[in-house]
Amino acid sequence: MKRIYVNEKWCLGCHLCEYYCAFANSGKSDMVKALKDVRINPRVQVESGGDINFAVSCRHCDEPLCVKGCIAGALSIKDGVITADPDKCVGCYTCILSCPFGAIMPSDHGVVQKCELCINNAGGEPLCVKNCINKAIVFEERDGV
Repeated sequence: MKRIYVNEKWCLGCHLCEYYCAFANSGKSDMVKALKDVRINPRVQVESGGDINFAVSCRHCDEPLCVKGCIAGALSIKDGVITADPDKCVGCYTCILSCPFGAIMPSDHGVVQKCELCINNAGGEPLCVKNCINKAIVFEERDGV
Protein backbone atom coordinates (compact mmCIF):
# COMPACT_ATOMS: atom_id res chain seq x y z
CA MET A 1 0.00 0.00 0.00
CA LYS A 2 1.22 3.48 -0.81
CA ARG A 3 1.94 5.72 2.15
CA ILE A 4 3.32 9.19 2.74
CA TYR A 5 7.00 9.32 3.65
CA VAL A 6 9.04 12.37 4.57
CA ASN A 7 12.71 12.98 3.93
CA GLU A 8 13.57 15.49 6.64
CA LYS A 9 16.88 16.27 4.90
CA TRP A 10 14.88 17.87 2.08
CA CYS A 11 12.15 19.56 4.11
CA LEU A 12 12.56 23.34 4.12
CA GLY A 13 9.95 23.91 6.84
CA CYS A 14 7.96 26.15 4.47
CA HIS A 15 4.58 24.80 5.71
CA LEU A 16 3.24 24.74 2.13
CA CYS A 17 2.08 21.15 2.69
CA GLU A 18 -0.12 22.39 5.54
CA TYR A 19 -1.82 24.92 3.28
CA TYR A 20 -2.43 22.37 0.54
CA CYS A 21 -3.79 19.94 3.12
CA ALA A 22 -6.19 22.57 4.46
CA PHE A 23 -7.24 23.40 0.91
CA ALA A 24 -7.74 19.73 -0.01
CA ASN A 25 -10.08 19.31 2.93
CA SER A 26 -11.93 22.62 2.52
CA GLY A 27 -14.41 21.36 -0.05
CA LYS A 28 -13.74 24.39 -2.23
CA SER A 29 -12.26 24.56 -5.72
CA ASP A 30 -10.29 27.80 -5.33
CA MET A 31 -7.41 27.86 -2.86
CA VAL A 32 -7.46 31.62 -2.33
CA LYS A 33 -11.19 31.67 -1.60
CA ALA A 34 -10.86 28.62 0.64
CA LEU A 35 -8.03 29.95 2.80
CA LYS A 36 -8.23 33.74 2.68
CA ASP A 37 -8.69 35.17 6.17
CA VAL A 38 -9.04 31.64 7.60
CA ARG A 39 -6.97 30.08 10.38
CA ILE A 40 -5.98 26.80 8.82
CA ASN A 41 -6.25 23.50 10.68
CA PRO A 42 -4.41 21.03 8.43
CA ARG A 43 -4.22 17.27 8.88
CA VAL A 44 -0.46 17.35 8.34
CA GLN A 45 1.73 19.42 10.67
CA VAL A 46 5.31 20.57 10.11
CA GLU A 47 7.49 20.08 13.17
CA SER A 48 10.82 21.82 13.60
CA GLY A 49 13.72 20.97 15.83
CA GLY A 50 17.07 22.65 15.40
CA ASP A 51 18.09 22.27 11.77
CA ILE A 52 15.53 19.54 11.05
CA ASN A 53 12.00 20.05 9.75
CA PHE A 54 9.54 17.33 8.88
CA ALA A 55 5.87 16.90 8.13
CA VAL A 56 3.92 14.69 10.52
CA SER A 57 0.95 12.83 9.09
CA CYS A 58 -0.87 9.58 9.72
CA ARG A 59 1.25 6.54 8.96
CA HIS A 60 -1.75 4.28 8.41
CA CYS A 61 -0.25 1.63 10.66
CA ASP A 62 -0.84 -2.06 10.02
CA GLU A 63 -1.98 -2.48 13.64
CA PRO A 64 -3.21 1.00 14.59
CA LEU A 65 -3.53 1.77 18.27
CA CYS A 66 -5.88 4.64 17.46
CA VAL A 67 -8.46 2.30 15.91
CA LYS A 68 -8.17 -0.14 18.80
CA GLY A 69 -8.58 2.70 21.31
CA CYS A 70 -11.58 4.39 19.67
CA ILE A 71 -14.50 3.78 22.02
CA ALA A 72 -17.10 5.00 19.51
CA GLY A 73 -15.95 3.02 16.48
CA ALA A 74 -15.33 6.27 14.59
CA LEU A 75 -11.98 5.13 13.22
CA SER A 76 -11.90 2.33 10.70
CA ILE A 77 -9.58 0.77 8.14
CA LYS A 78 -10.49 0.19 4.51
CA ASP A 79 -7.91 -0.89 1.96
CA GLY A 80 -5.17 0.08 4.43
CA VAL A 81 -6.39 3.66 4.88
CA ILE A 82 -7.51 4.69 8.35
CA THR A 83 -10.45 7.09 8.21
CA ALA A 84 -12.40 9.01 10.81
CA ASP A 85 -16.19 9.20 10.73
CA PRO A 86 -17.18 12.58 12.23
CA ASP A 87 -20.75 11.38 12.74
CA LYS A 88 -19.58 8.62 15.08
CA CYS A 89 -16.82 10.53 16.88
CA VAL A 90 -17.77 11.57 20.41
CA GLY A 91 -14.70 13.78 20.91
CA CYS A 92 -13.17 11.73 23.74
CA TYR A 93 -9.71 12.07 22.13
CA THR A 94 -8.64 8.57 23.14
CA CYS A 95 -7.26 8.13 19.62
CA ILE A 96 -5.14 11.27 20.01
CA LEU A 97 -3.64 9.82 23.18
CA SER A 98 -3.18 6.41 21.53
CA CYS A 99 -1.31 7.57 18.43
CA PRO A 100 2.43 7.26 19.05
CA PHE A 101 3.18 9.68 16.19
CA GLY A 102 0.93 12.61 17.14
CA ALA A 103 -0.84 12.35 13.81
CA ILE A 104 -4.44 12.72 15.04
CA MET A 105 -5.65 16.11 16.19
CA PRO A 106 -8.80 17.91 17.23
CA SER A 107 -10.74 19.49 14.38
CA ASP A 108 -12.51 22.81 14.42
CA HIS A 109 -15.80 20.92 14.77
CA GLY A 110 -15.30 19.18 18.14
CA VAL A 111 -14.28 15.83 16.66
CA VAL A 112 -10.94 14.52 15.43
CA GLN A 113 -9.22 14.81 12.09
CA LYS A 114 -6.33 13.00 10.49
CA CYS A 115 -4.70 12.47 7.14
CA GLU A 116 -6.81 10.20 4.96
CA LEU A 117 -4.42 10.35 1.98
CA CYS A 118 -6.82 12.65 0.12
CA ILE A 119 -8.89 9.60 -0.88
CA ASN A 120 -12.07 11.67 -1.08
CA ASN A 121 -10.78 14.94 -2.44
CA ALA A 122 -7.66 14.90 -4.58
CA GLY A 123 -8.05 12.08 -7.03
CA GLY A 124 -5.15 9.83 -6.19
CA GLU A 125 -2.11 11.73 -4.99
CA PRO A 126 -2.28 13.68 -1.73
CA LEU A 127 -2.00 17.43 -2.37
CA CYS A 128 0.74 17.83 0.24
CA VAL A 129 2.89 15.44 -1.82
CA LYS A 130 1.92 16.85 -5.20
CA ASN A 131 2.77 20.41 -4.15
CA CYS A 132 5.89 19.94 -2.01
CA ILE A 133 8.31 22.27 -3.79
CA ASN A 134 11.39 20.40 -2.61
CA LYS A 135 9.94 16.88 -3.03
CA ALA A 136 10.53 16.17 0.67
CA ILE A 137 7.18 14.39 0.90
CA VAL A 138 6.59 11.34 -1.27
CA PHE A 139 3.68 8.95 -1.77
CA GLU A 140 5.05 5.51 -2.51
CA GLU A 141 5.04 1.86 -1.65
CA ARG A 142 8.05 0.55 0.22
CA ASP A 143 9.03 -3.00 1.07
CA GLY A 144 9.36 -3.98 4.71
CA VAL A 145 7.89 -0.80 6.12
